[in-house]
Amino acid sequence: MGWFGKPLVYPDIPPRRICAIISARNESAVIGNLIDSLNSQEYDKDFLDVWVCADNCTDSTAQICRDKGAYVVERFNQEMIGKGYALSYLFNNIRKGLFGESEFTSSNPAELAKRTAQYEAFLVLDADNILEPDYVKEMNKVFSDSNRVVTSYRNSKNFNSNWISSGSALWFVRESRLLNNSRSIFGASCHVGGTGFMFARSIMERNDGWKHHLLTEDLEFTMDCVLHGDKVAYCGTAVLYDEQPVTFSQSWRQRLRWSKGFLQVFSHYGPKLIRQAFSRGDFSCVDLTILIFPWILISIIRILIGLLYVLLGFVSFGSQLNSVSQSVFTMVLGSLFLMCIAALTVLIEGKKIGASRLELLGYVISFPLFILSYIPISFYAIFSKVEWKPIEHGN
Repeated sequence: MGWFGKPLVYPDIPPRRICAIISARNESAVIGNLIDSLNSQEYDKDFLDVWVCADNCTDSTAQICRDKGAYVVERFNQEMIGKGYALSYLFNNIRKGLFGESEFTSSNPAELAKRTAQYEAFLVLDADNILEPDYVKEMNKVFSDSNRVVTSYRNSKNFNSNWISSGSALWFVRESRLLNNSRSIFGASCHVGGTGFMFARSIMERNDGWKHHLLTEDLEFTMDCVLHGDKVAYCGTAVLYDEQPVTFSQSWRQRLRWSKGFLQVFSHYGPKLIRQAFSRGDFSCVDLTILIFPWILISIIRILIGLLYVLLGFVSFGSQLNSVSQSVFTMVLGSLFLMCIAALTVLIEGKKIGASRLELLGYVISFPLFILSYIPISFYAIFSKVEWKPIEHGN
């Protein structure tokens, strides 16, 4: 379906009042470009506002955003750190009308409170994003009473920097075209991937703002929506460009947080998803349970049981070595499969990827190495204490 299924096309509709939400921590190098791309949208400017939470910033992020016409709320809290807390703070300001004259010199607080009460949807973006000119217009087409959560196509600004950035970029393109696109065609729920998603005001009201504070707040938000009966729709024609890590240490830190976050999300939502899958026969619950299931933990338990059986004399040590050799062979086959997935992604979406054919060939070959590095990361995530740390952006 990912190969043959084209993204669903929706008709033009009148604009809704949309609020773009950005959490930014010392993002002066990139956030101006995002706001410029929002200001250049092919969308009625009266129906699109930009709000930024300058979260514990020590640079000029807040002033850059104000100069470009965004509403800015500054937050200083060194204890509750992370994007989820910044979003909570920003949504509370918007929802409760907590506006100070000093922060919004161009707006009367009463008039601003009236304006924010009219927002119909909230578009969550990251400071390093860049949007195609028709991005908001396309997202608005898909958003409806039946599609109260919409995610978009995630491309990358620095695909061809090196094998690390290309690994992340290929993963997100594959996720957009081969997974979320297929899910939307089959009528199943997609999942939100970090940035570039929009949801209805009614969901914000239901959650009393933003209540998701696990390490992967996007995935937590997805599970909560599905458990409440809201499927995440996909807009394949709304394209944003994200910046990927270019050093292995950055990538390790980012993916370690994701891996720990997956474990957190499964512990909080896994049992509920499984129960709902059985009680309602909801395929989306089955699909998303498989997505967040801690497979690395199952592998570790399998190894420990094997060692225990050897110590108890139930099996021979040689049989366990044979099992290990079979696992290595399976890993080799898995690497070839991953290479095929990368090649398929490049074949289908190559024209959208900013890289030469020779570069694409190299990134297809290196893709299994990038994915297999998840094994030690996932293992380490089980036993480590992971905290949210910002990734520096420069493009």
